[in-house]
Amino acid sequence: MDVKKTTTSTGFKLSVMTLAIMNVTAVVSLRGLPAEAVYGLSSAFYYLFAAIVFLIPTAMVAAELAAMFSTKQGGVFRWVGEAYGARTGFLAIWLQWIESTIWYAVSIAFIGMNDVHDAALASNKVFTLCMVLAIYWIATFIALKGLGWVGKISKWGGMIGTIIPAGLLILLGIIYISTGGHNHMDMSQGFFPDLSKFDNLVLASSIFLFYAGMEMMGIHVMDVKNPAKNYPKAIIIGSLVTVCIFVLGTFSLGFIIPAKDISLTQSLLVGFDNYFHYLHMSWAGPIIAIALMFGVLAGVLTWVAGPSKGIFAVGKAGYLPPFFQKTNKNGVQKNILLIQGCVVTLLALLFVVMPSVQSFYQILSQLTVLLYLIMYMLMFSAAIVLRYKMKNTERPFRLGKSNGLMWFLGCLGFCGALLAFVLSFVPPSQIATGSNTVWFSVLIIGCVVVVGAPFVIYALRKPSWKDPQAAAEFAPFHWEEQAKAVPAAAAGSVSASTGSSSAGSQQNTPNTK
Repeated sequence: MDVKKTTTSTGFKLSVMTLAIMNVTAVVSLRGLPAEAVYGLSSAFYYLFAAIVFLIPTAMVAAELAAMFSTKQGGVFRWVGEAYGARTGFLAIWLQWIESTIWYAVSIAFIGMNDVHDAALASNKVFTLCMVLAIYWIATFIALKGLGWVGKISKWGGMIGTIIPAGLLILLGIIYISTGGHNHMDMSQGFFPDLSKFDNLVLASSIFLFYAGMEMMGIHVMDVKNPAKNYPKAIIIGSLVTVCIFVLGTFSLGFIIPAKDISLTQSLLVGFDNYFHYLHMSWAGPIIAIALMFGVLAGVLTWVAGPSKGIFAVGKAGYLPPFFQKTNKNGVQKNILLIQGCVVTLLALLFVVMPSVQSFYQILSQLTVLLYLIMYMLMFSAAIVLRYKMKNTERPFRLGKSNGLMWFLGCLGFCGALLAFVLSFVPPSQIATGSNTVWFSVLIIGCVVVVGAPFVIYALRKPSWKDPQAAAEFAPFHWEEQAKAVPAAAAGSVSASTGSSSAGSQQNTPNTK
């Protein structure tokens, strides 16, 4: 990595450990652990594989792009738009926003206090629907209060509801095994999975979404001392801690719950309840349930407020109708947040028509994976394209002196995302998803509709959509600047040529007087 002396950064500098902890807090979520616990020891292979081919490339490529455009708004819209044009850039930011909206419509599938009653409640579609809507709308109303509220609740919720429970779950697993508890995990599977069973890879492909969000950490690349050395170090430390939490947390659930009894929607709390029962600490079950609920709220709040703010900024530059540009007295994008809530509500209502809560959870979870992976493939390929389209542009943080490292990491991330994208279409054998026709229909139609929507919106955009002040703050793309420069240069050339011709004519005209 090569870092030039002229950098854009704030006065405050993050330490390596601070940035590493920020990475862990932004990425780690415990809700998906049950989905991988069914794989036993081989779950570790999937976590490590996804970290190598996706997590690290995402973080490093995003760091170069974020540093390259550190003074310009837009995020992934800017990165992809500079490479492929504004229309494709709008698709990228749209996918990042809509994916988070769909994801949180299905990610809160179980909240409760007692494993006996929870088993019945988790299968009760009305209860699940009510909890999903309650959590999401509470998060939405908090987001409308402004960034101060969002920051405080996200910070404390992340610690209380994610970091601490993750450490406790791992500690409980260690105590359980070391004191002679019965290990329910099938140790015969081994570390390497049976790749001959193609459909068994489908659930594992969703692990890529576990690491989603690392591209957002790239905005801090210039806030680290000596970024060429310390940013990669922070990413590696954060990635190792993240992988350890996922691997050991998954193992801890596998130790206490037989694979055949693992449920995507309820096994996290059941695992805690079983450990507390083993240690004669059943009173701690309600406490951890409340903590996890607070963590879920913080996670939802972070993603409710984050991507919506990105697409709001792009919308004010003229890519969304004025209705989506409205703010409240706190300067918060109120209409976008309310639209998000309505979409979540509509999707949550579909719980009542699916064969089971788990089948709906899995189908829409796979849809979010597909949508987000399209965005990532655009990002990885755009980073490579920009090495040639904008080869002379300053890169305060650069992956390698030549283009070799960018090609390697970009292609590695792109191929990893493409692999997960293909696998996500195959129905998993471990879960009753109902009709295969429904499965493929939801995924294919869902992708076509969501991917097509931004192109329709882009085609219908009008000059009146632009907020003059916001448009002035939104720097033009490099290709827009070049397009303006060419006519100006041509006009200057014509003017100079005309002037020269006129002067020459005057010099060569004989004196008739």
